[in-house]
Amino acid sequence: MIATLTGRLKRKAPDYLIVDVSGVGYQVFVPLSTYSSLPGDGEEVSLQIHTHLREDSLSLFGFLTQDEKEMFLLLLSVSGIGPKLAIAVLSTLSVYDLVHAIQAADDSKLYSIPGIGKKTAARMVLELKDKIKVLASSDTPKPAAALPREAEDAVSALVNLGYKKSVAEEALKKANHGRTGMPVEELIKNALRVLVNK
Repeated sequence: MIATLTGRLKRKAPDYLIVDVSGVGYQVFVPLSTYSSLPGDGEEVSLQIHTHLREDSLSLFGFLTQDEKEMFLLLLSVSGIGPKLAIAVLSTLSVYDLVHAIQAADDSKLYSIPGIGKKTAARMVLELKDKIKVLASSDTPKPAAALPREAEDAVSALVNLGYKKSVAEEALKKANHGRTGMPVEELIKNALRVLVNK
């Protein structure tokens, strides 16, 4: 059974990749969460793999994080959810959002996922509420708080000037000490003072 795969990214599409490992191309089905974080074609990629074996086929499902893979396996344990539907679930909600929807018994959020009806949503809550505790207590990153619009525009301007996004965000925090409602121009000037005096 294949558990991990490391090789060159030969081709990527929103639902599958081809990973070249020593001249052998492996087709790996992935959720959108993994696809959106992939490197460019020809670069090295390392994936957590679930090998799904049926009488008539062998399919590989890949994930960039162990949490995604574990959530995928938990979803497969729910009656009525197969691998393709589990991938669709992870393409719609992040692991973090999914864990919290199940813990909060938020059926409406779950059956808004394409392919998940009310009965399946209720089964997900019933069958996964206890199993999900391991993922809930893991280091799954919480979504970052959205920056105010002005701060986003200032970061964008600093990135256009050649600074890395993380550096620009840090400079904004230092320069403005959490103050809000400042004009974009002032935010940029303050951040540039910090960056220049580094």
